[in-house]
Amino acid sequence: MQSRYALPGKPVQCLLCPQSCAIPEGGWGKCGVRGGRNGAGVIPYYGGITAAVLDPIEKKPLYHYRPGSSVFSVGFVGCNLGCPFCQNWRISQNRDAPVRYYSPEELIRQVQSAGADQIAYTYSEPLIHLEFLLDCMSLARKAGIANILVSNGCINPEPGAEVLSLTDAANIDLKSGSEETYRRVLGGDLPSALRFIAAAWEMKVHLELTTLVVPGLNDGSEEISLCAGLIAQVSPDIPWHLSAYHPDYLWKAPPTDPVRLTALAREAGKRLSYVYTGNIAGGIADTRCPDCGKILARRQGYRTDAGGLVIKAGVYRCAHCGGPAPFRGKGSCA
Repeated sequence: MQSRYALPGKPVQCLLCPQSCAIPEGGWGKCGVRGGRNGAGVIPYYGGITAAVLDPIEKKPLYHYRPGSSVFSVGFVGCNLGCPFCQNWRISQNRDAPVRYYSPEELIRQVQSAGADQIAYTYSEPLIHLEFLLDCMSLARKAGIANILVSNGCINPEPGAEVLSLTDAANIDLKSGSEETYRRVLGGDLPSALRFIAAAWEMKVHLELTTLVVPGLNDGSEEISLCAGLIAQVSPDIPWHLSAYHPDYLWKAPPTDPVRLTALAREAGKRLSYVYTGNIAGGIADTRCPDCGKILARRQGYRTDAGGLVIKAGVYRCAHCGGPAPFRGKGSCA
């Protein structure tokens, strides 16, 4: 199948993301899945899925969207970044990973057969498979299935707006607050990620952010403060997940210290309303009512007790004071 985001020629000019790859005949873009054949952009991995499973919504992680619900998650191969600490490198940096091919119609039927009412495009980088995403997301929306995007957000504005118009909730990686780190270490582009984050907020997509805190890269107080400031410029109410790293792929630094991670989260919490820690035992996981301070949702791992929430007229409210709760999406509070 041909790409919708490429100018024909030899080389083919890819228009999807800031990498702006000039793809030679018979070659591939940096993502490893968008190629050039006979002077046209091609996407031979259209519909190639590495995994299709039910996950708790908290695994995405999304803490303020349909708490306690399940989501049908699908993964892909390839990525337009080259993070040396990637925790999913076996699929993100390997287009030879085993895949099963689905048509959009088949995938949506699979979601329905699983009894799910939401689908997450996740695990590796879904945006480099944008043609397939848009086809699936359009069908999902018609079927009343919510679309959830988990992404690095590195995409050009026009295709970015297309995918956000069909997205109900998103968790976007903010890998660093430094343009140099994005460019030199990750092979990416911070301004494009920030534009995508701002666009998601402006388009009223439910938005949460994640930063993998990597020792020797972005675990300094100044770095976390910089990231918190960038988030606050969009909105201090965007939930931010600081996740612990473990040694993987090419990065051999020791795991993130849980005490350090919790301290960083507490410091960031002075500027942002909701900061959580992930991939560690304990830490900061509960959500409190912004009005009365009572616990709205208590979490242990991926298990959530949302007994502090009630839904009235389709809106989440605090079960204690009745005030509006910072949650979105229909679903059970159980």
